[in-house]
Amino acid sequence: MSDLRTFGGWRSWEDARSALAGRLSAEQLDRLAAAYAFAAERHAGQTRPAGEPYPWHLLEVAEILADELAVTDTDLLVAALLHDVVEDTPATLTDVADEFGPRVAELVGHVTMPAPAADDEPGTARHRYLHGLRELPLDALRLKLADRYSNVQHLDTHPRPAKQRSYYAETRRYLVPLAAADPRLAALYADWERTYHYLGDEPA
Repeated sequence: MSDLRTFGGWRSWEDARSALAGRLSAEQLDRLAAAYAFAAERHAGQTRPAGEPYPWHLLEVAEILADELAVTDTDLLVAALLHDVVEDTPATLTDVADEFGPRVAELVGHVTMPAPAADDEPGTARHRYLHGLRELPLDALRLKLADRYSNVQHLDTHPRPAKQRSYYAETRRYLVPLAAADPRLAALYADWERTYHYLGDEPA
């Protein structure tokens, strides 16, 4: 859409490995391969709202961090591939820590939305989680912003127009201000906000 920077060049682990080969060691690449295999197995059969295979989203988040933010921190890239396994599969943070270490588990934990309390009103847990993002350490915040950018870069393809509008409003309210923590993310989100500004208009 217009000049909006989008990501999606990595559609398999082979694509990712080829792109990262000149930046990471063989040992680092093997660790990422193990994380991708772990995530792909647990997300097996899941798809994204527009029907894409779930692992595409995981690869996009890693691609944003590696290509746009020049991240070579293996823990952060591993966390990108694993960021949804606790929220969306039966895997636990203990499983993540056992396989990939405590820092990766901590990063994944930071971006995992907690289950709502029994007495929460609808939406309360989500609001509490989104409001709390401002307290994240920088690496966890960069992970969350890359995750959200992957989710909204093709917002017009979401099959529900009402969800497009609500996701646009939520992203503008909670995530766009936080992107100021990194000028590269701030620029991405500024272009995104301009591209999808029409979703902020009242429906006819």
